[in-house]
Amino acid sequence: MQSITQRFANPTRFMALSSWFLPLFSGLAALTLLVGMYLAFFVSPVDYQQGHTVKIMYVHVPSAWLAMMGYGLIALSSFGYLVFRHPLADVSAKSAAPIGAAFTFLALVTGSLWGKPMWGTYWVWDARLTSVLILFFLYLGLIALRTSIDDEALAAKQTAVLAIVGVIILPFIRISVEGLSIPWLGIELPSWNTLHQPSSVLRTDGPKIHSSILIPLLVSAAGFTLLFFAMHLKAMRNEILRRRLKAKTISEVARAQSLQVSPAE
Repeated sequence: MQSITQRFANPTRFMALSSWFLPLFSGLAALTLLVGMYLAFFVSPVDYQQGHTVKIMYVHVPSAWLAMMGYGLIALSSFGYLVFRHPLADVSAKSAAPIGAAFTFLALVTGSLWGKPMWGTYWVWDARLTSVLILFFLYLGLIALRTSIDDEALAAKQTAVLAIVGVIILPFIRISVEGLSIPWLGIELPSWNTLHQPSSVLRTDGPKIHSSILIPLLVSAAGFTLLFFAMHLKAMRNEILRRRLKAKTISEVARAQSLQVSPAE
């Protein structure tokens, strides 16, 4: 009996389900983003040190989260393609790469704009910023590698391997400002020397920011996450249609060639 994942991996079934989920995610994303941006720019207070510059946080933080989540999705999809040969796994990985790259670029740009008034410079080569820049280059590398190979099956395999190898950057991004503590394994790594502040939300001891800032941030993050999934579904649908059209075109060309009558000698 087919597993749930195998059933969902059927492109025809996916197209049917996504046609229902896509408008739902799109509508929820638009509504949540509107509410989040309203709370962020008109309700949340101005920081006593950063002033209005703190408002950049409501775009920067969700973008940074999605930059990492997007690459995690690519790595997971790549693993599914290499190990289980799911038909949609490669479609998912390919579709997520440009979206993840866009959010990573947005995180870098907004981080630089936020850093200028706080650090006195747009960029420093510290651990967090450099590791996120490497993540951005990994995204670009996946896109470039795939487009440079004409054989789609070979391109899928090679980009999947690169994606899985590159996933090592994700814990480095986390460790760069948080360090790593696993007492039961005896692992205790300090954070690196960085200007970037530690996480104020995803902490074992709870968020360290006031609810007047936390709630707009979480709503904005939810909106951006819904937007990511809506874009991902749309990109996957487009990729499936592109592959079907390509297969149909190749089939029609082959059929036309087979029907050609050789000229009489």
